[in-house]
Amino acid sequence: MAVQEKQPRKTKDGTRKQPVRDFLKDTVFVLVSFFFLNSFVLASFEVPTGSMENEIMAGDFLFVNKFIYGGTTPRTIPFTNIRIPWFRVPGFRDVEHGDVIVFEFPGQRHEVQSAEFMFYLKRAIALSGDTVEVINRVVYVNGKPAPIPRNMKFNNSRITPAGIQDPRIFPEGSSFNEDNWGPVVVPKKGNVVPLTLDNLQRWRVFIGREGHSVRLDAQGEILIDGVPTESYVVERNYIFGMGDNRDNSLDGRFWGFIPEENVVGTPMIVYWSWNPDFPLFDLWSKLGSIRLGRIGTIIR
Repeated sequence: MAVQEKQPRKTKDGTRKQPVRDFLKDTVFVLVSFFFLNSFVLASFEVPTGSMENEIMAGDFLFVNKFIYGGTTPRTIPFTNIRIPWFRVPGFRDVEHGDVIVFEFPGQRHEVQSAEFMFYLKRAIALSGDTVEVINRVVYVNGKPAPIPRNMKFNNSRITPAGIQDPRIFPEGSSFNEDNWGPVVVPKKGNVVPLTLDNLQRWRVFIGREGHSVRLDAQGEILIDGVPTESYVVERNYIFGMGDNRDNSLDGRFWGFIPEENVVGTPMIVYWSWNPDFPLFDLWSKLGSIRLGRIGTIIR
């Protein structure tokens, strides 16, 4: 018995509908697949600065593993910086000491929320509950020297002595500088922080980032969400991150802690690299700056 091939239906004007419908179905499939992969599995990240040199260079393009910590739905409306609610699927493991992480920047030292939505790239030096300290550029975690990244870099041979304050440093009002910083305990969910008039300024932004309002009443009493209190219970876990290029990295020493929930993934490999200083309209110079030797570099 012969099988008759089904012909696309025609509209009133005689045109065929099937090719148009197939095109739309294919387009939707591609968009949904891209959304799924980019949100939960693998994403691309362009490195804008040299804060992680020489492990990662400005102008590197990285594939970022998102499923290892648990991928998330988009955090902003596509092609905008408008934040939207999001959720995370379970991952395979948590962030570990020494991981290079991509994360949503929590904000400058004084910001409850970053004025601009952006992703940063740093190395996880210390985790929730750890005590981190920098003594003459040597990083200590829980009293022991932290492992030295294989490509760590210093640009300045001069060490700033302890006690010389850097006004940019975190926490505000401390006597720390980038070469001698801490000791500071990385906040952990459930930690109880005593609040006093002396330390309130250091904790005001932190508490605000966890979604609470902090103020003093007319009698000088500390109020959180309008309720008098003498302490605060930390609600999230945090990470302390630093760049491998220690003299050219605005990192946790300057703006504080990274909420665990802000982490989106870890970079795996460099799939493209060129010098970001050359503009695209200078095509020959741009092409001449391609770093073939970096393509395929595994990030550690």
